[in-house]
Amino acid sequence: MERMPYKRPTEHYDERIKQIDEKICELINKRKITSDNNPGYPPFEYISNWADKFNLFEDLLKSVFGALWNEKSYKPLVKPKEFQRNLPVLKSLEIDNRLFSIMAIRQYSNSSVINFNIDWDNTSDSLEHQSRHANFELFISEQYECRMLDGCGGRGHFHYNFVVSPQLPDDLSGIKLIFKEFNMQFRDKQIGGDIVIQL
Repeated sequence: MERMPYKRPTEHYDERIKQIDEKICELINKRKITSDNNPGYPPFEYISNWADKFNLFEDLLKSVFGALWNEKSYKPLVKPKEFQRNLPVLKSLEIDNRLFSIMAIRQYSNSSVINFNIDWDNTSDSLEHQSRHANFELFISEQYECRMLDGCGGRGHFHYNFVVSPQLPDDLSGIKLIFKEFNMQFRDKQIGGDIVIQL
């Protein structure tokens, strides 16, 4: 989802630490390269030891490593520009009494926006069932960057918009939209199988 612009929290900066901060940036990049950009998250035992060794707060280090682990969420989101047309899709798939559907894809000059809907019988809703709608990700192929733009919903229905860049072709035949559902707390643990909608 789109992040709010970050504002510098203070005008103060001690120029004596500029080279240290540059070194931190260099080490972050080296960490990405060494781990093939898949570093995971350090065990809390390591973080506790590092906090003691370097006189730092554990929660600060947990937050830093959390931000590094979730780096892709900081990548600038492509903002759709210059609406061109709607491409009707009208595809649906039912899994475990939930109906997943895509009604249309909106075409823009620099991207496409896919509307993804989930409907289910809400007469027996439970908090556990509703929590399953915590987080969805879309995958198409290495050629496309897919990010959630926004989402909303309530009892019996959820709706998400995904931005895909570059723009999908107007002829959508043969394209597979693969949606993966994740628990918000454990975003590397997929819930259930892939939700595949063939266009």
